[in-house]
Amino acid sequence: MPLVHVSRRVGRSREENARVLAGIHEAIVEAFKTPESDRTQILNELDAAHFEIPGDRTPAYTLIEISAFAGRSVDAKRALYRGIVQRLEAIGIAPADVLIVLTEPARESWSIRGGQAAGDVTLSYKIDV
Repeated sequence: MPLVHVSRRVGRSREENARVLAGIHEAIVEAFKTPESDRTQILNELDAAHFEIPGDRTPAYTLIEISAFAGRSVDAKRALYRGIVQRLEAIGIAPADVLIVLTEPARESWSIRGGQAAGDVTLSYKIDV
């Protein structure tokens, strides 16, 4: 049940933003083995005054913050990072313009269904990949 927040500067096309979200989701499904339908993503577009980026990056700079259940292996995380960068590079975003931060709150820190802690819910997929 990854939750994805993407921050970009205003001015990128709607089509590019849609492809960014699609690429991130494809990489999560592939690397973390999550169900295709498990997709919660937010893309924020911010003007330059509200989104400072490193001076050596371009306006395509993309900050990706992913919150996911703990339990994935280091190899799965590496595959996720590579998969995202490869997919974004394919649409013209340089690898240096991609910053990914993965946060793994414990399942008891999530409530995903009807006020129940995620640790009390039976998942339809494995997280120990």
